[in-house]
Amino acid sequence: QVTFVESGGGLVQPGGSLRLSCVVSGFTEDYYAIGWFRQAPGKEREGVSCITSETTMTRVADSVQGRFTISRDNAKNIVYLQMNSLRPEDTAVYYCAAEIPFYGAVCYIDPERYDDWGQGTQVTVSS
Repeated sequence: QVTFVESGGGLVQPGGSLRLSCVVSGFTEDYYAIGWFRQAPGKEREGVSCITSETTMTRVADSVQGRFTISRDNAKNIVYLQMNSLRPEDTAVYYCAAEIPFYGAVCYIDPERYDDWGQGTQVTVSS
């Protein structure tokens, strides 16, 4: 079973920055995609960004384009979400998840495509 440990959330002022980390373990498949998602109270879970395991191709939602960046380390077991210029509407629980297997060159941020999810980390943007 694939497991995720998200961290890096917290309280930040508007315009500030946070970097979320997702430590991934338990993969038995070499080809997959990792996505970041978020869910605010009373709202549906939405895709934020994703990255592939082999090509490192990424996708970023329009709502965070130019502000958020997804990346992974050389060991390919940690996925980061760098969040800059944070806004109050970015407040949500942020989750990382895996689509297994995934062979495409470009990943997708549709929540229904993803099978395994982390427990989430809270991000609150407020003055």
